[in-house]
Amino acid sequence: MSAGFPIGRAAEQSGVKVPTIRYYEEIGLLPAPPRTGSNRRLYGDDELKRLAFIRHARELGFDVDAIRTLLSLQDNPQQSCAAADAIARDRLLEVRARISRLRALERELERMADNCAHGHVGECRVIEILADGTHEHGRLGD
Repeated sequence: MSAGFPIGRAAEQSGVKVPTIRYYEEIGLLPAPPRTGSNRRLYGDDELKRLAFIRHARELGFDVDAIRTLLSLQDNPQQSCAAADAIARDRLLEVRARISRLRALERELERMADNCAHGHVGECRVIEILADGTHEHGRLGD
């Protein structure tokens, strides 16, 4: 589309909120689009595709620096994909570590719930475990 969309329409089309689009422009993830005579931004297909790329990368949990690098790689298609692979593998390791911590958290919560005698709070195993700051779980939710 040669005419382009105003920012509100670009937000609707891309699924990215207006303030977020402005933020992406501010930090350089999205180049500033052309403007009308009345200084309104106009987003074309290229900007919408880039916004979709950024949105998907954010959904996968990539941080801004990783997205910046991935966009740079996308802009230079003749480069080796080794850097993109490394970024994806690093993210995968982060996800696996988080899953491991969440599984440990799940086990701890199951233990707490399973040990509940359904009596009085003074005898409540859940309260007792939570009050014990030295319990084995450490910082499971991090």
